[in-house]
Amino acid sequence: METENQTVISKFILLGLSDDADLQPLLIGLFLYMYLVCVTGNLLIILAIISESNLHTPMYFFLSNLSFTDICFTSTIVPKMLVNIQKQNKGITYEGCLTQMYFFMIFAGLDNLLLTVMAYDRFVAICHPLHYTVIMNPHLCGLLLLLSWLICLTYSLLQSLMVLRVSFCKETEIPHFFCELAQILKLACSDTLVNDIVLYFVTGLLGVIPLTGILFSYSRIIFSIMGISSSGGKYKAFSTCGSHLSVVTLFYGAGLGVYLTSGTAHPSRKGSIASVMYTVVTPMLNPFIYSLRNRDMKGALRRLFTRGTYSL
Repeated sequence: METENQTVISKFILLGLSDDADLQPLLIGLFLYMYLVCVTGNLLIILAIISESNLHTPMYFFLSNLSFTDICFTSTIVPKMLVNIQKQNKGITYEGCLTQMYFFMIFAGLDNLLLTVMAYDRFVAICHPLHYTVIMNPHLCGLLLLLSWLICLTYSLLQSLMVLRVSFCKETEIPHFFCELAQILKLACSDTLVNDIVLYFVTGLLGVIPLTGILFSYSRIIFSIMGISSSGGKYKAFSTCGSHLSVVTLFYGAGLGVYLTSGTAHPSRKGSIASVMYTVVTPMLNPFIYSLRNRDMKGALRRLFTRGTYSL
């Protein structure tokens, strides 16, 4: 019976954000605008960092990788969503759904781990400024990035392979605008106890440990800043991590909202709306947060626009 069930399922139905036909053009315009702003903004951040030699530091190295991750993260979800709305077709193939789920987990995990690494970078810069260049050397930066990729690739591959053993009885509806692992497992006909254990255990580790690292880093940073006598010195020290702290608050705040709305036995579209915050809105806002609050980045972007204007 299980083998038969697995051959029956050929696609999932993504219910999206709304069934209201009048809202569909508005949703296309809104999400297309946010996607273009996200891709353009993060791409400009990457180009500005590459083109400015004074930005070739650990902080901007991780920022450029965060921008690249945000582009890939949003591109995993939004284009398919826009195509479905435009074609008035909510279907996604079984293979396409697993592929989207796989890449979603990779880039969501990378966002999480990169924010943790960036918190550690700020901790070393503020609490151990004299040893900063020695500790945050290119070898360690590359190692931290490689380790982040390996963790996310391994976790995503493990979860995807475990989904392959799950069977579905019929064409199923996902109350979401993309394929999320937790929602897919709720639609399974076969036993998903092992999948659920692995999902909550590993997700807990990848959520709690990085968040604990971020909180520890900022607790040490705050104590270090409080020890600075001058108000100007305190402001300068805090300004170097203010942008990162804003992004962390957005990312984990949105993630907490999704967790609270999806914890019900009968998932609704409230969880989908909350997911928009961390899948689209947060990656779109990151370039603005890092550029508007950072004098070096604003200068690099200004020079990048100037060179682009002269080349035209």
